[in-house]
Amino acid sequence: ILLLDEPTNHLDIKGIEWLEEYIAAFRGAAVIVSHDRAFLRCVTSAMVWLDRGTLRRRDAGFEHFETWAQEVADADDKDKARIERRISEEERYMERGVTARRTRNMRRVAALSSLRGEQAELRRSFQAGATIGLEAGSSRSNLVIESWGITKHYGERKIVAPFDARILRRDRIGVVGPNGAGKTTLIRLLTGHLEADGGTVRRAENLQIVYFDQKREALDPDSTPWKTLAAGNSDRVMVRGESRHVVAYLRDFLFAENQARQPIRSLSGGERNRLLLARLFTQPADLLVLDEPTNDLDMDTLDLLQEVLSDFPGTLIVVSHDRDFLDRLVTVTYGLEGDGMVVQAPGGYADYRRQQARAAVPDPEKVEMRKAAAKAEKLKARRKLSYKDQRELDLLPERIAALEKTIVANEALLADAGLFTRDPAAYNKAVSVLQAARNDLEAAEERWLELEEMREALIG
Repeated sequence: ILLLDEPTNHLDIKGIEWLEEYIAAFRGAAVIVSHDRAFLRCVTSAMVWLDRGTLRRRDAGFEHFETWAQEVADADDKDKARIERRISEEERYMERGVTARRTRNMRRVAALSSLRGEQAELRRSFQAGATIGLEAGSSRSNLVIESWGITKHYGERKIVAPFDARILRRDRIGVVGPNGAGKTTLIRLLTGHLEADGGTVRRAENLQIVYFDQKREALDPDSTPWKTLAAGNSDRVMVRGESRHVVAYLRDFLFAENQARQPIRSLSGGERNRLLLARLFTQPADLLVLDEPTNDLDMDTLDLLQEVLSDFPGTLIVVSHDRDFLDRLVTVTYGLEGDGMVVQAPGGYADYRRQQARAAVPDPEKVEMRKAAAKAEKLKARRKLSYKDQRELDLLPERIAALEKTIVANEALLADAGLFTRDPAAYNKAVSVLQAARNDLEAAEERWLELEEMREALIG
């Protein structure tokens, strides 16, 4: 049995995809605790959901979770309505105030108190709708950052090749790439916290930048959520230029009223992360930079974060390995692909992968031009390849193009997160075909180069 507790937290996307393939091939059982929706959709065949102290199980993959959660919410709606009807009946009964029934009334008061507690718990579970927003900063420029040809090297290693960017107000930019590829370096170049080796960066005047990174400034365990947000003895906090009561603001982050004055050491990890977000979102910002913001967040907090960021009137730059989070949030993806190359793709991570796949497909016109040029050279040559070698050389471009199409098609199949759970045989076949096509493509390209060199040598 394989036990994995948040295994994707500190993996890059290639590492996560490798782990998905490993789990798919693993013959034992796997128990996985994770908030990574895309990962869970790919690897699960059953779910156990810890929901408000209740453990629920369903023998279906995570791709069915949203439907299941809605069914539970609908059932809770019915329970909530039933509880409210009973409370209304009890209150009408109490209003009669019949002295002879005082003892029975006391029992009903106790029951009413219990019902109200149950209703309060239900209400807390329905408070997830975010009503908050980030504080907008002072810059009103539509152009936030613009760069021309910026570069960065560390010794002989190229981190950022000449890179041009134009970042506008309300852009939501996702940054992806392997660990160590230079994602944080790129952001520091754009925001002015690191000097480029070459090129130019221009930023809007009075640009207010707020950071939320993996280190995350620690909370004082002896303090309380109230003291963390409100200065001194105040009970108010400023949010979007509006003074709000600290308890009301904490409710926006799914805290109950009695938690406002609890010591932070008594909060769960997810609650502490929600408090960090609550504090972050009181800061004025034109540009919010989030470096792996989803690490250590539970799904409720992830949903809350996504809602708040979607409503933010400024600009976002998000470094993340959470593919689902990126697909739901970002409008442009910067992909760091090695040797300093940064590819810009409109849309989320899935759109970026589709652009990669399209780029891998050879241009038919170029293939035809290459074939035509080869034929022309053959006609001019006094000496030539053997018929067998020349025939092989003529056919290789078509074979290479066919193999590249096979690779793209099977990569697209495997990009379907639910394929393994729906059809394991189809998934395994796609993996096998993809690997064979990649091996054949490498061999075909090497043979084509070998024959071309032979032909050129004969021509002299």
